[in-house]
Amino acid sequence: MAISMGKGSVGVLTGVFIASLAVVVAVLLLRTYNLPELKVAWKGKGAPRIELEEDEREQLYEALKGALRIPTVSFSPSEQNTTALEEFKEYIKSAFPRVFNSSLVEYELVGGYSHLFNVQGSDNSLLPYMLLAHLDVVPATPEGWDLPPFSGEEKDGYIYGRGSLDDKSRVIGILQALEFLFKKGYKPRRSFYIGLGHDEEISGRHGAKEIVKTLETRNVKLEYLLDEGFGVLDGVIYGTKRPIALIGVTEKGAITLNLTVNSPPGHSSMPPRESSIGILSAALSRLEQNRLPNLFGTGPEGSTFEQLANEFYWPLNIMMANLWFFNPIISRLMALTPSGNAIVRTTTALTIVNGGIKANVIPATATATVNFRLHPAQTVEEVLNMVSEIIMDERVILSAIKAFDPLPISPYDEENFGYQTLKRTITDLFSVPVAPAVCTVNTDSRHFVNLTESVYRFSPVVMTAEDLGRVHGLNERISREGFETGIQFYWQLIQNSDSDTVPVHRHSEL
Repeated sequence: MAISMGKGSVGVLTGVFIASLAVVVAVLLLRTYNLPELKVAWKGKGAPRIELEEDEREQLYEALKGALRIPTVSFSPSEQNTTALEEFKEYIKSAFPRVFNSSLVEYELVGGYSHLFNVQGSDNSLLPYMLLAHLDVVPATPEGWDLPPFSGEEKDGYIYGRGSLDDKSRVIGILQALEFLFKKGYKPRRSFYIGLGHDEEISGRHGAKEIVKTLETRNVKLEYLLDEGFGVLDGVIYGTKRPIALIGVTEKGAITLNLTVNSPPGHSSMPPRESSIGILSAALSRLEQNRLPNLFGTGPEGSTFEQLANEFYWPLNIMMANLWFFNPIISRLMALTPSGNAIVRTTTALTIVNGGIKANVIPATATATVNFRLHPAQTVEEVLNMVSEIIMDERVILSAIKAFDPLPISPYDEENFGYQTLKRTITDLFSVPVAPAVCTVNTDSRHFVNLTESVYRFSPVVMTAEDLGRVHGLNERISREGFETGIQFYWQLIQNSDSDTVPVHRHSEL
């Protein structure tokens, strides 16, 4: 049966469509321009900035330079420069005498080379917090560096050296801030811990993990923990009007997966239809061509962009404020770049391939290693099942040699003491918007999840895209101003954490 519509009916439908479209547009604009402004004005006074004398300023620069000259390299899980780790222990003792000699500080060596400080506060009713950093660095050779990587030399206002960003500037920054506080006669109200791990770059199994065991035997619980993480990102997030500070509230999980194919060896003059290398190559190609699903908006990354919506230029501000409507578009756009893709899905990275022993021999075995970084909405089991379905070849043997699920999402609501204290300190010092985010790399803070639900990741330094490339890369460096700002951050954070109430802010435009 044919159904016909008159001109009147078409007109009515057209009117309904236009009215509906107008409603949608109105809702989008209303949501965008009625979002609460990100706040920077806080009720009550926070900790003041430290006023440094010129000799104190030079002292802090020299403290960092000396630390960078000690090559505390972690080469592999079974090889570290233990001589340098021993030297570093003696170095910080001489560089920060007030910290090590204060009656308020209990110090101990953990796991052979890691350092644990318990700074005693006057009010035992307040849960302690913890500042975490690591003193080991990844390897570096002089080739390609403007200045030698372990020289601690300075050029054009920048201090160069492996660890200047990751993570000795934080190690020295925390200790230097406490040294200056003690010099000013400071006595904390809230107790806190400082943990300096020696093997973070190789998973922290003998450093951070042993620190956790030590604290667990004493039934220690923490109000919050702060480790390294995102900094203040300048020009890194596309479409933003100004620098943005991101606090990591979770980390992606990880799987290191070995793929092995075994087949009969033979002479290259009579090759089989499929070799171990060919079978493995096909499996790797399928993994690379079939990316795991886009999960944008199912983790904290949705909150990141919604909270920062006002910081984007038009029309991105409308899109970010209305992810319920624009999620499909935003998720596809983000997946176009490696950094954006790392946020929206579990990533697949082919990292090692081995096969063959001689040009005229068909190898019996071919192996590969693939590294996955898991989106917070997925588990190790789910990803491994998906990988098996993508490869669809029983001849490829899968073996997970290292795997852990994404970390729990730490609270970032307005009632959480740790998050709001960090947010206050960041906004007071940097005057930038702050939002929660997912860390796409892993830290050794994951070992501490049983001690507190509030685990955060933030490094108090302004980072450009170029700076991000220097971490674990060539010409790692930090500016004099950037390092001093980091010390200011810890100076203020330690004092702000003495409060027994959650910081409260009032609405204000940044």
